[in-house]
Amino acid sequence: MQNVDLKFEHVSKVYRITHQADAAHPASGLVSRVLGRGKRIEDFWAVRDVSFEVQRGEVVGIIGHNGAGKSTVLKLLSNITAPTAGEITIHGHLSALIEVGSGFHPELSGRENVFLSGSILGMRRAEIAAKLDSIVEFAELADFIDTPVKRYSSGMYVRLGFAIAAHLDPDILLLDEVLAVGDARFQAKCLDRIDELRRAGRTIVFISHDLSAVARLCSRVLLMSHGQVVASGTPTDVIAEYANASTMSSSSLTASAASKNCTGEASLTSVTVHKADGTETAVLRTGEPFTARIGYAAGRRITNAAFVLFLNSEDGDLACQLTAEGSDTNPLDIQPGSGIVEFSCAELGLRPGIYQIDLTIEQYPKIIDWRTRCATLRVDPGKLVRGRFHMPSSWRRLENRKEPAPTERGNTNVSRA
Repeated sequence: MQNVDLKFEHVSKVYRITHQADAAHPASGLVSRVLGRGKRIEDFWAVRDVSFEVQRGEVVGIIGHNGAGKSTVLKLLSNITAPTAGEITIHGHLSALIEVGSGFHPELSGRENVFLSGSILGMRRAEIAAKLDSIVEFAELADFIDTPVKRYSSGMYVRLGFAIAAHLDPDILLLDEVLAVGDARFQAKCLDRIDELRRAGRTIVFISHDLSAVARLCSRVLLMSHGQVVASGTPTDVIAEYANASTMSSSSLTASAASKNCTGEASLTSVTVHKADGTETAVLRTGEPFTARIGYAAGRRITNAAFVLFLNSEDGDLACQLTAEGSDTNPLDIQPGSGIVEFSCAELGLRPGIYQIDLTIEQYPKIIDWRTRCATLRVDPGKLVRGRFHMPSSWRRLENRKEPAPTERGNTNVSRA
């Protein structure tokens, strides 16, 4: 027991969610809100009967879909919120880095914010003063440290925030998506710093959607789903289980349209992804060629149509889109009946991760059909990606050519040093 730094014992956290009844009748709903009537209260279990231990010096990752309960576990550990049931045991000094730059005041300089944020994170003033030069050097902001942070770029802001956190000296460190800061070079620097803390024997709990960072940093991974821990083991095994569970068949679409504003003149019927040899797949590698096929059915002729395939990262951000559309001289017209639109891509530019596919048929500005989260694509490591995505390109080498010696004409004097 003395080697266990963190322990969850049957921990649950429930929130009370209020729903307004009779929302379909605005007038009635307004009266109900004024009088406090017509409300329905529902229990939402953010975490339910979770138990696990973290050994001293262990780096444990927690992964799962949005809303799985990961951040609630971190808030419970950092005492931001209290458990509804169960017991949490912590041995040692704990620091939580949940939001980079938390506590910064825009009117204060970078130097002043180092002392302010450091104090909020639990550092003593003398400790901050002793580490100030190292923090500034890590953030690469020596020329701007006395400038108000309201004038900082977003990159400068997060570099300073992480630099402060990187110089904490806790027994236990909680990290929540804080490595997704700065450019690729600075992210690598952050990962190296976490590696240093790991080698120094610090206990670390790391929550992230960046599966490659989880695999690199963590010795064990917990997979959460709907508020419960559903798997625990090595990063390789648990990440594979998570990715396989997230990958679903995409051959047919049965979901209703995402918006009631769709005209419904045509409908999306299927979406499939294929490797270069034509094999249908739900798993590709960065840099791998692929095709995507969208099936549709139309009840009448539609002129100037466009098909759009959206690839969204797991946190809901749009990663990229593929668009099939015509031109003024050669419009894309849909004829009555069924058909397939095929996209071809020589190299997949997405970095490793899990991506959700959305589809639309459009006739600008109208939306004809729109389907959300109708398929999942898993991207595994392939070509190296140090930024947000891989940019397909070609290159060639140009030999240096010797310039011909200048020709002296007449009596022109040429002086040489």
